[in-house]
Amino acid sequence: MPSSKTLRRLALALGALLTLPLLAAALAWWYLHPPHSRANGIPYGQRNGRSLTLDVLTPSNPNGIAIALMVSGSWKSGGPGSLPSFYVAPLLRSGYTVFAVCHVSQPDAAVQETFADVQRAIRFIRAHAAQYNVRPDRIGVTGGSAGGHLSLLLATRGDPGKPDAPDPVERHPSTVQAVAIFYPVTDLLDLGSSTENLHDGGPPKSYRKAFGPSVTNLVTWTNIARALSPALHDHATLPPTLIHHGLADTLTPPEQTERFAARARAAGRTVEVVWHTGSKHGWLTMPWDIRHFARWFDQHLQPPLAPDRP
Repeated sequence: MPSSKTLRRLALALGALLTLPLLAAALAWWYLHPPHSRANGIPYGQRNGRSLTLDVLTPSNPNGIAIALMVSGSWKSGGPGSLPSFYVAPLLRSGYTVFAVCHVSQPDAAVQETFADVQRAIRFIRAHAAQYNVRPDRIGVTGGSAGGHLSLLLATRGDPGKPDAPDPVERHPSTVQAVAIFYPVTDLLDLGSSTENLHDGGPPKSYRKAFGPSVTNLVTWTNIARALSPALHDHATLPPTLIHHGLADTLTPPEQTERFAARARAAGRTVEVVWHTGSKHGWLTMPWDIRHFARWFDQHLQPPLAPDRP
């Protein structure tokens, strides 16, 4: 029969085994629920008679810098409150005010319309920078898949706005100053080994309605695809860009990121790619990878901006 001393040791060991998982769970819950305030459903425009909205998540200790998150997958978007706050916990813990940008889902809005709408969202954030206590000259952008694609379009096609526009929001730039994203499509003209490629020169097979009815004409589609392909635009003013991509992704295969990164680096721009071995189009630890996004924004948004940054 075990001695009382042995029994005590066993009890302590058992207690430790039971306590450690509970402690780990408590710490994880605490980390993923940073104190913040949230305002959902703020309208920033309209599309086809429907309101375009964004949510504002403000940390308890804001650093005065905005991160616009494109709430978009397959160019479909959730509504107010659809972004779980735990997903952006590392950004909130680093002091970033997060603007969760929603849009009208395809096919009710074509992707080219959606790009115009997320440009307006960036203009809206700048126009109301004082209200949200963020700097209008330092806006980062993030998202995954379609959200990553829209982020790169903002990075490559953001414009200075129209100073004489009747709408004051439209007078503001739609440029961004840093990018951190997951697995974007970057070249719609060359889908390569994607499972969406029918090799007929047309749009991705599952998204033919996403770009409007005129894409059945290959000449029209070519013009649309070129305009919506971040890899094909001038990279001369591309802001620092971080991309996480799964090496086993067959929807947006790694070559999409490889081509974009090669062209941007050839233009002398800063692009960092993190490859995830064995990962497909998404993986369970993506919220954990947002910590890297936060550090990227710390590096590229908090120091003084370089002279050539837009």
